[in-house]
Amino acid sequence: MKFDNIAFSLADAWSSPFVRWQGSLADLSSLDLAVTVTRDAMAAREVDASRIGSLVIGATIPQMSSFYAAPWVAAQLGLPEVSGPMVSQACATSVACLASAAFAHAPGSGRTTLVLTTDRTSNGPLLVYPRTQSMGGSPLSEHWVLDSFAADPATGQSMVVTADNVAREGRMTREGLDALTLLRWSQYQSSLAQDRAFQRQYMQPVRIAKGRSTATVDADEGVHAYSQEGLAALKPALLGSVVTHGGQTHPADGCAGVVLGDVSCVRERSGGDPVVSLVSVGFARAGKAQMPKAATLAARQALADAGLQVSQIALIGSHNPFAVNDVWLSQQMDFPLERMNVKGCSLIYGHPQGPTGMRGIIELAWSLKEAGGGLGLFTGCAAGDTGAAIVIRVD
Repeated sequence: MKFDNIAFSLADAWSSPFVRWQGSLADLSSLDLAVTVTRDAMAAREVDASRIGSLVIGATIPQMSSFYAAPWVAAQLGLPEVSGPMVSQACATSVACLASAAFAHAPGSGRTTLVLTTDRTSNGPLLVYPRTQSMGGSPLSEHWVLDSFAADPATGQSMVVTADNVAREGRMTREGLDALTLLRWSQYQSSLAQDRAFQRQYMQPVRIAKGRSTATVDADEGVHAYSQEGLAALKPALLGSVVTHGGQTHPADGCAGVVLGDVSCVRERSGGDPVVSLVSVGFARAGKAQMPKAATLAARQALADAGLQVSQIALIGSHNPFAVNDVWLSQQMDFPLERMNVKGCSLIYGHPQGPTGMRGIIELAWSLKEAGGGLGLFTGCAAGDTGAAIVIRVD
């Protein structure tokens, strides 16, 4: 699917810090988080709220009152006449939100679309499903986060099994995966240089009311340090596997957003800041228990729809819950690992589900700006052996 005349300005794109689950954001509803961060981000960027005509909100984990998520969030942001869909597609939610907003956009209207993604893996809800026909009406229960992470109901396999399956097929070694994890760690460290100069271009602090005081979270929280010795000491995640917990991401809490509009309107609004055009999007599904492959399949679909070759892509960003994902993509598309995730990725800083892709896309755009512009590809897998990818162009 190819886009036409839809973009956002780097000035109108933001992400909160990502906080490891059960950290500082554990008791803050993801919807309240979205309101708090978005309100501050819009004020800091002087976003013209009167031009916002619609809202797309992406979230995967139910929160209190999320039945009313979009209109409720909009009302709290001072947008009482604005609403829109709530999108949920596991780790592919951000790409799905951008696609939904882009295809619903009315060119030439002068209106913009606020795209918000937010999730809290901490304190996931316990859902109870009544069963009239069961003995005494006893219910079924589901822990939304833990049970979803445990296994794909279509295959009965856990996500780490899918990573191990693909690692074996790709003849990946423990040493090679550890080396890639260390590369991703060093790339993330580069985003922290000079007092986090790179991250401060888009990262919006979270202000949390605590009684009469306010606490502020202005940087990623809970990111562990990595070393060759530490990774080598870890036991395999499965007996005989080359995958370890060092080569996979951790659950987190966070939110991210952008304001989409016509390219000409965005360029006028940008004040000289780079304009990020959406070029194409692709969705794909791999075979059973082959989840890491889906990101590569989606990437190929997005490139094909845009009429592009991977050789025309300057940089790639990925949602990589496992180091396996990036190695497979590099093998299949002959793309250098060093030109992927040059300023960090979810493998290192964590995965709040809905907003993970949005932060990755924003970081990819800023990285393209530093490289002088050009085409970028963001891709990632999602639950159920699916994946999503989007091609962007930074002018």
